[in-house]
Amino acid sequence: MVEPTFVLLLFNLGVAASLASILSRIPAFQRMLLREQRTMTQRLEMALAFGTIFGASAAARVLTGTYQAADLTLAGAYLAGLLGGYVTGLVSGILMSLPAMFAQELLAMPLYAGIGVIGGLVRDFAPNPEEIWRYSPLFDILGFWRVLRNRALAPAWRYRILITLGVLVAESLRLTGQLLFKSKIVHNKIIFSPVSLNDTPLSLWIGALCGTSIFCTLLPIKIWNTTRMESMLSRQQRLIAEARLAALTSQINPHFLFNTLNSVSSLIRIDQDRARAMIYKLSNVLRRAMKNTDNFAPLRDELAFIDDYFSIELVRFGEKLRFVRDVAANTLDVLVPSMVLQPLIENSIKHGLAGKLDGGTIWLRASIVDENRLLLVVEDDGEGIPEEKMADLFGTGSGIGVSNVKARLEVLFSNSYRMSVDSRLGHGTRTEIEIPASKTAITGIH
Repeated sequence: MVEPTFVLLLFNLGVAASLASILSRIPAFQRMLLREQRTMTQRLEMALAFGTIFGASAAARVLTGTYQAADLTLAGAYLAGLLGGYVTGLVSGILMSLPAMFAQELLAMPLYAGIGVIGGLVRDFAPNPEEIWRYSPLFDILGFWRVLRNRALAPAWRYRILITLGVLVAESLRLTGQLLFKSKIVHNKIIFSPVSLNDTPLSLWIGALCGTSIFCTLLPIKIWNTTRMESMLSRQQRLIAEARLAALTSQINPHFLFNTLNSVSSLIRIDQDRARAMIYKLSNVLRRAMKNTDNFAPLRDELAFIDDYFSIELVRFGEKLRFVRDVAANTLDVLVPSMVLQPLIENSIKHGLAGKLDGGTIWLRASIVDENRLLLVVEDDGEGIPEEKMADLFGTGSGIGVSNVKARLEVLFSNSYRMSVDSRLGHGTRTEIEIPASKTAITGIH
């Protein structure tokens, strides 16, 4: 027959895992876990979080008088000190002990405040903060063999043993208090009675109790470490995406500048007035580009940029190059990726219209479709794209323009965008981009 106390101890582990899982889903608590250096205010906030949650477990035991295994005060106080330091452990222990103090368990407050400080002391001995999150009381057989061969314990092994000893010291203090004061001065999950002692050896009871306390400490650490790793991985992916986006954006400005300077150099000897006009326009464009440090800009700003850019191209091509805008008024304040249109228009000029003797027209259209989607269309009546080039249009060999725009859209919008290019040889090319229509700042990167 399974002893009722053993059932209580198993239930205690389930409560520890449940509370740790609940805390791991709270964004504010996730941010607490990611910090290693905390201000005094942040330490007190962490203490309040631990004190509230683990204090509630003590309150459940005190108010019901039956759910003894729900009380996780010892593990909570020790974890608060281990993860947050002395102040967090001390304040958490005091807050967690309040339900027990109201139940006249007078040693609860000094006991759990002291256990919180013990956790803080153990934290100070960590070789590095990450060793706390790697804690496990289970021995790695291969690692233990290496230790035997080297005849010395590695710092990580020594620290794991120290964490375990800290839990055992904490449980010993509570157990001693319960044995010395058999009244309700301090609570323990094992109620010692002549019957229980006759049925089961005292050493087995104590071993089961200490083992439960160790695993009630281990389970939250493992659950929270998984949450930390997920958050850190997400942050790393976001940083990689931001770096990639910055690299893609930096490709556009030098590419545009290189082409424009080539045009200026060709005009200097032929028409100096037109060369000066182009340099003046170029300065306006560069001034705008250098001011634009955000990933997004209102469509009206992008259109102003396109106007300046097109005026430079008109200096090169003259009246044979025509530009038609059909932009709905309700799209002007919608945010679009910075410099998303200029590479497309440049491609239309360079690959579609530059080789036509009579020039051609570029149309730029913007409209709201499906109520919350912005549709941008760049179309020309140029020479079109050969079929063999269409097959690798978004590949690495297609140049900076179209492939760069698509790569930036992927970083910014993930699967919530659409980009298509349709071209007929001798008739022109049509590029469509459809993105979410937003007028508020977009701070995240997918």
